[in-house]
Amino acid sequence: MTKKLNVKVFSDGAVLETMLKDLQTGLVTGFTTNPSLMKKAGISSYIGFAKEVLAKITDYPVSFEVFADDLASMEKEAEKIASLGDNVYVKIPVTTSTGESTCPLIQKLSAKGIKLNVTAIFTIEQTQAVVDHLTAGVPAIVSVFAGRIADTGVDPMPIMEEALRICRQKKGSNCCGLVLVKLIISIKLIS
Repeated sequence: MTKKLNVKVFSDGAVLETMLKDLQTGLVTGFTTNPSLMKKAGISSYIGFAKEVLAKITDYPVSFEVFADDLASMEKEAEKIASLGDNVYVKIPVTTSTGESTCPLIQKLSAKGIKLNVTAIFTIEQTQAVVDHLTAGVPAIVSVFAGRIADTGVDPMPIMEEALRICRQKKGSNCCGLVLVKLIISIKLIS
């Protein structure tokens, strides 16, 4: 079904058993998690959990997010996370909690060949800035939060269409409309 829709579905969670079940459906093309989901799942060792996941999920992209909120610490965490496996993508928010752009760090990490999943993107301008800072040919995921955009009463489709156009400019980057695709697939599965 996902091939017919021309979408990649990423399972979002922090429970290994659920991730493996999602893999069995044949719909999932990758995985993503974050520190909040790990905390909710009761995970006490971030690196331990990551290693456990990567021992079981070897042929699919898996995104693990940095938890620092300053660029220098994010860089150190990103390098450590990236070293865990060839299928690892490092999730970096497009801004820190204070609104500082992470684009300089995105550029630095991408230039080193680190695969990134740039997350919490809400605007066309953020999408363009991220893509401008990615290194061509280095795999990256540009995660536009379509569902959250829709939650504000804004139609996310024009933003997603433009974001997709922007992402296609950079070889190796994939544009994701998080939550919205998940919702569509979820509705299809229960109907």
